[in-house]
Amino acid sequence: MVEKIGGKEYTTFKEGGMDVLKINATNWPYIPSIEDNATVMSRIIDNLVEVSSAGRIILSQRRNYEYDEEQTSILREIASLYNYFVKQKKLFGLNVVGGRYGNYFRQSLQYILYNLLRSDPIGAYVELKRLIREEKIKVKKTDFLEELEIRKNYLGILSNILNLLEDTKLISLVKPYLAGHVIGSRVIYRNVFRPIITPDFMFTRLMAQPPVDGEQVDFYIVGENTEVTIYRLPGKVKYVYHLNPPEFKLSEDKYELLDLARNALAEHKPRDEDFIEPEKMRTTFFNIGRDLLQELSEHKGLTLRYSEIEELARILVRYTVGFGLIEVLLRDPKIQDITVNGPIGGSNIHIVHQNFDECVTNIIPSVEEGEGWASKFRILSGRPLDNANPVLDTELVLPYARARVAIMARPLNPVGLAFAFRRHRDKPWTFPLFIQNKLMNPLAAGLLDFLIQGSRTMLIAGTRSSGKTSLLGASMLEIMRKYRVITVEDTRELSVDVMRKLGYNIQPMKVRSALMSGGSELSADEGIRTSLRMGDSSLIVGEIRSKEALALYEAMRIGALANVVAGTIHGASPYGVFDRVVNDLGVPRTSFKATDIIVVVNPIKSSDGLHKYRRIIQITEVRKHWEDDPLREKGFVDLMRYDPIKDELVPTDDLINGDSEVLKDIAANVKEWSGDWNAIWDNILLRAKIKESLVKYSQESKMPELLESDFIVKNNDMFHRISDEIRENHGKLDSKKIFLQWNRWIKNIIKQKLMH
Repeated sequence: MVEKIGGKEYTTFKEGGMDVLKINATNWPYIPSIEDNATVMSRIIDNLVEVSSAGRIILSQRRNYEYDEEQTSILREIASLYNYFVKQKKLFGLNVVGGRYGNYFRQSLQYILYNLLRSDPIGAYVELKRLIREEKIKVKKTDFLEELEIRKNYLGILSNILNLLEDTKLISLVKPYLAGHVIGSRVIYRNVFRPIITPDFMFTRLMAQPPVDGEQVDFYIVGENTEVTIYRLPGKVKYVYHLNPPEFKLSEDKYELLDLARNALAEHKPRDEDFIEPEKMRTTFFNIGRDLLQELSEHKGLTLRYSEIEELARILVRYTVGFGLIEVLLRDPKIQDITVNGPIGGSNIHIVHQNFDECVTNIIPSVEEGEGWASKFRILSGRPLDNANPVLDTELVLPYARARVAIMARPLNPVGLAFAFRRHRDKPWTFPLFIQNKLMNPLAAGLLDFLIQGSRTMLIAGTRSSGKTSLLGASMLEIMRKYRVITVEDTRELSVDVMRKLGYNIQPMKVRSALMSGGSELSADEGIRTSLRMGDSSLIVGEIRSKEALALYEAMRIGALANVVAGTIHGASPYGVFDRVVNDLGVPRTSFKATDIIVVVNPIKSSDGLHKYRRIIQITEVRKHWEDDPLREKGFVDLMRYDPIKDELVPTDDLINGDSEVLKDIAANVKEWSGDWNAIWDNILLRAKIKESLVKYSQESKMPELLESDFIVKNNDMFHRISDEIRENHGKLDSKKIFLQWNRWIKNIIKQKLMH
């Protein structure tokens, strides 16, 4: 709907479930700031009289000035009061303020109600209080009855208006600051009105001003020029993640360049097929944008450095073929999750921060942007998102970050679109990194390493956001590089590309999501069966959700050609995994026995409920003697169990005493270990000691890179080579000799690194 008021155009539209009033201020000779300009405020009050349902206000000029729901409600209340007085013309009748004082009284009221109330309602309040004080004095001094009656009527009108104004939220908010206020000063309005200011080339709204009462608890820089500040608010348990990206630090000339360039690029919209190669498309648009910005700056007579042109080109790509401020958020390695709730446009983006848990951001995406993201993800994934398929799982790959993306639409989401982004770590997690972060301890790392080398079948279970996939990815790095690895995922989360660069013989398979009713992709169960025909390989399944469970257990029962088989599944305990696999997914009880190990990883909450810590809470072996119920028939035997007092996994008596069928089964095929529990336990402790020492050396030498994936695979290779050398030379796996030789090697590596 488009209407005109006073020759100026405005539009109203719905966003985030509310009416938005957007006013075109392009031709205004002043900045459209309600807090700084009385004329702007009077115009807004006039518009709100016409559009009384407005929940938000946008003033559009070179930048957009947006006033949120709370600020708009304050203005709407003043507009309603103004509208009420304008229609009460009898207030100015001669019968109310007549006689020889009538004109003076009427002019005074008209000035307050027709002028000050619209442009400076705080000034109107202050002026009313002054007039009332004066009239009370004059009433006391007046002896003439007719004049006394008129003045009393006038005083009653002033008091009535004052009372109505005092009931408004605006006056109640500014009362503490009224001492010394001068009518006409706009300083006091800045305590109430703080617009979200965005360039007009952006759809996303970002609250540039930090929270007034926020206490800064952290500050850091992301990328080249993005500032992140974390605030604690009084009385709130959720922190504020305040983002200040480079696009909010530009000069007006640069804003104008970006706007011109965006409009020019609108004629060169990417085709659907261009999204098949997103990296190539982004590079192409970056090059086009950079050249275009260079030409525009020369045409405008602006002298910009090459680095400035490049920065503008990156911003331009973000707001044309990219994903706007979502990309800026994903660049922050401390962010783990991003959620955009529906209805889009009505609420801030939320994130999960590695140090501050759940945070609310200063970013509010628009409906247009949300719909644009959904369209791009449909094209990128090749999967539908419609009434028949209201859920879309896909991935977002950027030059500096990867994320799993889940989108929900109508009719499943009754208020429209919603997004969830799970950011993957830039490099895969490793066992030593998990030791450093206390998800596991060295003994657990040594035990899991031993089990993986023993080609066991393993399920990693946990709730959502517990770290299942991260632990699975770290476990893959414990597979020796000489073995082939096949991954099966419906949405790629495992670091396949990184592992390929690290020298792994790895083949990914992308299958159809269990949530999709159709499509051209192969189903997950068919994908797993196909992997069994591709030769001797370790099989890694990203997540077990549906029919693929039957195929996975088929792979487990044949041992995936005698290599490790592992996957993740939702479940909070070993029995919860059994219940899901057998009762929900339809795997026969006898087939479930093909599971050797269940690792349960879950968040542990602090006593105050404000903090969460990811921990492995159980490493459990599944025995084979039971018939109906593994829990009742003692088919589950914990090897390690979480101790909340120690805040770590501790070995059970069964593990310490060697009462483990799985570990004995691994040892049965190894000459040095067969029938010798002490040798098995000694090797597990050796692996644990090496990983613990690596963490210690990394901390002492201040070399965090020693715990990253590229060094960990070299370390694992060296461990196996040293072990083989010791066995060849001494006829057995002597743990002391292996550790001494490894220790010399790692110290030499550190020495070389320090020298360089």
